Amino acid sequence: MSFSALGLRAELLLAVGEQGYTEPTPIQAQAIPAVLAGRDLMGGAQTGTGKTAGFTLPILQKLAEQAGGPQGRTPVRALILVPTRELAAQVQASVFTYGKHLPKIRSLSVYGGVGFHPQVQALKRGIDILVATPGRLLDHLSQRTVDLSKVQVLVLDEADRMLDMGFIPDIRKILAHLPKQRQNLLFSATFSDEIKKLADGFMHDPLLVEVARRNATAELISQRVCPVDREKKKDLLAHLITSGDWKQVLVFTRTKHGANNLAEKLVKSGIRADAIHGNKSQPARTRALAEFKAGKIKVLVATDIAARGLDIDELPHVVNFELPHVANDYVHRIGRTGRAGSTGEAVSLVCVDELGLLRDIERLIKREIKKEIVPGFEVDPRIRAEPIVQGKRGASSQRRPSNAPHKAAGNRGQNAPRQPAARAGGRNSRDSGRRAFSY
Repeated sequence: MSFSALGLRAELLLAVGEQGYTEPTPIQAQAIPAVLAGRDLMGGAQTGTGKTAGFTLPILQKLAEQAGGPQGRTPVRALILVPTRELAAQVQASVFTYGKHLPKIRSLSVYGGVGFHPQVQALKRGIDILVATPGRLLDHLSQRTVDLSKVQVLVLDEADRMLDMGFIPDIRKILAHLPKQRQNLLFSATFSDEIKKLADGFMHDPLLVEVARRNATAELISQRVCPVDREKKKDLLAHLITSGDWKQVLVFTRTKHGANNLAEKLVKSGIRADAIHGNKSQPARTRALAEFKAGKIKVLVATDIAARGLDIDELPHVVNFELPHVANDYVHRIGRTGRAGSTGEAVSLVCVDELGLLRDIERLIKREIKKEIVPGFEVDPRIRAEPIVQGKRGASSQRRPSNAPHKAAGNRGQNAPRQPAARAGGRNSRDSGRRAFSY
């Protein structure tokens, strides 16, 4: 099938062709006609399969076929909600790229970490398509600097991440500002019963399009686990990068402090690296990502939240320096590679503390990941597992001494991420202190 068979306008086909795309991906082939037909849609697809174009292209077409308001009075006609700043910028860039040949389609992304006033001025000039994170959009609604009463299409992108980050109450507040008669689109890499419950609350007879089995990992991604002692992880990572002559590597840590620490260690080892996380300013995060894409730095170390929405063409390597506490995050992490038909490699450095987390991941993706011990980094069988304590998201993870008391979690702010329960290496954590690597 070609894009022209989907009923898209010539201006959109021209923009798609300029990006080098000739055939739609499976999610695009199924979603675009449904959105053009006005259906509510739940779209499930792997990260990197082109789902952003699956909703931006038909939205652009629908808006182009209608007359917008005069300059300065254009109402927001399409609202796209995303969980992170990076994803907001990426989606808005896609809107601009695909809509550049269409007349008078104006778009804007609003998110925290940057100035509020420039966003207000842009909204006053009139916006057709608004891409927003929930927290900053609520700020605009409270200040009455945005009017959502004319929204025709609502998109929830990365809905599973919205759930994980605790944004569902914010989304419900935003829904109260939208007209009841509208088209609703929900896109997510994974579906859960909670996501389906959310959809039932605001969608009308949605068409379910799922092009990959639930919680599947992309077939083009080669996955392997490198067992290693916890104190040797940094040296092993540096060895893999240098010995493999890796040119571009995205590395995941669980914490902001861990991301900074690892980036500094790599730099001291002679490897160009930088870190992105929530404590860094938006300009610093944007600069680090731009240098990574341009090849000025070889390694970008990121936390799950900061990396959400990163769109890097043909990223060859993703490394889990630490396994995520939530197994679903593994799917999202490695989905940064193997995108749009290209191959990629995902390597996880796993110490004895993380065996339970690894079992949770393998249970989720319904496959055992290949284990490969790197010569010179053999596991010391005398080292026993220690519990991994997860505090606030973004705080340093550390191994808690057996006699250290647990601290009660504080109250979560309105836009703060939801806290998954503390884990001690997975479901079988009660015996983690007595277990050693058995690979």
